[in-house]
Amino acid sequence: MLGLSDLRLGAVISINNEPYQIMFTQHIKVARGGAVVKTKLKNLISGSTLEKTFSGSDSIEEADMARRKANFLYEQDNDFFFMDNEDFEQFQFGQDALGDMTKYFKEGQEVDVLIFNNKPVAVALPTKITLEVSSAPEGVRGNSAGAITKTVTLETGVEIRTPLFIKTGDQVVINTETGDYVERI
Repeated sequence: MLGLSDLRLGAVISINNEPYQIMFTQHIKVARGGAVVKTKLKNLISGSTLEKTFSGSDSIEEADMARRKANFLYEQDNDFFFMDNEDFEQFQFGQDALGDMTKYFKEGQEVDVLIFNNKPVAVALPTKITLEVSSAPEGVRGNSAGAITKTVTLETGVEIRTPLFIKTGDQVVINTETGDYVERI
């Protein structure tokens, strides 16, 4: 059983024997009342969303999910194809099931696959991944008091804000949860 503090972004819980991934959480504490957590949940099988509020007395069951490593192979017609690293079985997910994480996929990218009842239901990227900068304008330092950034394009086509010293060809680490630059390698 999970407590209110265990309801975090990305956690998978079970409601009516179906896996739901937490997409949004908001912890609310009322003056004399108990704490509650408002959540937005996504059904990993049907793709439907649900808004649910949990209080301290609710029993929250963690979904019985297995995690396995897989590699991203390719994209074709908004379908993304993966191969399981253990049994080499191939499977696919649609663009709508994967959401914004598709902008970080590159050929050979290793991901975690969530398995429910021996069927892949979701993909989870590592929190930090390394990508190459494919295009970076020259950095021009002007009058400023804070950190100056510029927009660069990565090998997957995604654009992010980085410090001025980043050049084309640099390897940079990106936080996949926030989409922010972390460091240069």
